[in-house]
Amino acid sequence: MRMKEELACMSDEEMREEEIITFPPQQKKLVVVGYALTSKKTKSFLKPKLEGLARNKGILFVAIDQNRPLSDQGPFDIVLHKLRGKEWRQILEDYRHTHPEVTVLDPPDAIQHLHNRQSMLQCVADMNLSNSYGKVGVPRQLVIERDASLIPEVVTKAGLTLPLVAKPLVADGSAKSHELSLAYDQYSLQKLDPPLVLQEFVNHGGVLFKVYIVGEAIKVVRRFSLPDVSKQELSRTAGVYHFPRVSCAAASADDADLDPSVAELPPRPLLERLAKGLRRLLGLRLFNLDIIRDHGTRDHFYVIDINYFPGYGKMPEYEHIFTDFLLGLKQSQYKKKSGL
Repeated sequence: MRMKEELACMSDEEMREEEIITFPPQQKKLVVVGYALTSKKTKSFLKPKLEGLARNKGILFVAIDQNRPLSDQGPFDIVLHKLRGKEWRQILEDYRHTHPEVTVLDPPDAIQHLHNRQSMLQCVADMNLSNSYGKVGVPRQLVIERDASLIPEVVTKAGLTLPLVAKPLVADGSAKSHELSLAYDQYSLQKLDPPLVLQEFVNHGGVLFKVYIVGEAIKVVRRFSLPDVSKQELSRTAGVYHFPRVSCAAASADDADLDPSVAELPPRPLLERLAKGLRRLLGLRLFNLDIIRDHGTRDHFYVIDINYFPGYGKMPEYEHIFTDFLLGLKQSQYKKKSGL
């Protein structure tokens, strides 16, 4: 159903265009997607090209008013969201229970699993993914919740190898949560600021692969990352070096002249199996993975981060992929309702 406010603002010409839109047989009305996003996310995601293509496919994006009860708005077919806070999470959970016919992307409790880097990668580790196309694991890591003075001792007992990547324990999507540091020596570990996760740094040729997942669709892009650290460099370097959001700030490496052994994308069958497993284990349909290849190998990969509802605006052809995904959800709703 078209929102009344939207219909009132449409010109006669737009109304005529609306009438000639061709929908799939089972889709007799617009797919109404309510969205609750930060202003920054709205700007980066809801670009004119996406909204135009969505409209041509019979999809209408409607902003959710956070100052009004969610149940009083809509009706929605799909709710798309990325906001922080316990109150919002509870509102969504209540809405999911009272409106089971609406698809909420994604369930708040499932998203919460990715907000803690201690648990974020556990699903990947539990999968122990290895087949003829390669192996996927996670770097060895250690959680430090307090008392930075004890970090050197704890790291030694755990047997972690320097250098170590330090990341905030909480990954809530804020700019601070994406900051990371690289510690080169034991003494400097005391300068870190818990709570945090320490990951062994894996040389990966200075390139990481951002694997975007939208339902069953997978898109991979290359990004420049931190450069490799040689044994000689490690022996003569000390201190902690701080970095911004590396993979986001870095330029695309898709068109760079790279060594083929570094640039080669992870095998598609391996990514498909990984994505399918994580969709099931995480209960999410909108996320991305930061993956690196162990330098010197062809088929040994590590997942170093998982993000919910990432910057899809940077994903090639995201407009077509995302609108097709939304239409697929609506078709699934129809089949479920019709008992097909």
